[in-house]
Amino acid sequence: MAQVVDSFVTVGGVRSPCLQSGTAGEEAVVFIHGNPGSCEDWRALVAGVGEFGRALALDMPGFGRADKPADFDYTVAGYAAHLDAVLRQQGVRRVHLVLHDFGGPWGLAWAAAHAERVASVTLFNIGILPAYRWHFMARLWRTPLLGELVQATTTWFGFRMLMKLGNPRGLPDNFVQRMYRDFDAGTRRAVLKLYRATGPAEIERFCMEVTAALRPRRIPALVLWGARDPYIPERYADIQREVFPDVLVRRLADSGHWAFADNPEAVGAAVLPFLRQQLSGST
Repeated sequence: MAQVVDSFVTVGGVRSPCLQSGTAGEEAVVFIHGNPGSCEDWRALVAGVGEFGRALALDMPGFGRADKPADFDYTVAGYAAHLDAVLRQQGVRRVHLVLHDFGGPWGLAWAAAHAERVASVTLFNIGILPAYRWHFMARLWRTPLLGELVQATTTWFGFRMLMKLGNPRGLPDNFVQRMYRDFDAGTRRAVLKLYRATGPAEIERFCMEVTAALRPRRIPALVLWGARDPYIPERYADIQREVFPDVLVRRLADSGHWAFADNPEAVGAAVLPFLRQQLSGST
């Protein structure tokens, strides 16, 4: 495994922890976490990619240990714009996206606007979600007053119990503890704003825009889907063919929403060869 360099980046006044490995260059594998998440979700994969290419992961605004300003644009478009600014600052022109959870909409929205720069896409339990309806917790967060109450009363015990749902393999204790530590008032506020800005109409428009922009380019793609995900049904794994006709879909039968945490060996065995192949084939 390559050495992972811990640093910080500041873009648009937001300071974020950043992990990097490999040799600097204009082509990079860019890892985007979801909710709740941080760049630490990707540390092992960042180290693995560093053996054969450049890798970059950062905490997005409102999450992890990044700044969590009240006036940030906590929408899919706002995050896509922030990602674009980060890539420009870091000199990344050709991008291999690795996306999980809400990192999927953020990264794919950026990709739809910069399709010529997308070299490959790896999706963890995310992608286009036509006709999707929010899971139970998201519906609570989207409800005014009730969402604030739920966030204000979320305890370590309740958070830990929630993380056990749909994860038959179990999640490492340090992984869950870190997520809860980072799930502070700033992140809880970011979650409410983000989910309330992303309703059924926004989801359908996003699906159409991403499909129209990316499908004609036949971008190499890998989908890994933890089949026990309680938030996004497994049937959406194959729906990603609507955007990526040549996608390789791999299901992890006993993994949940965070497959990279509950089964890192299987994830590494699938993701690293795929990314190595894409980077070696770059022109």
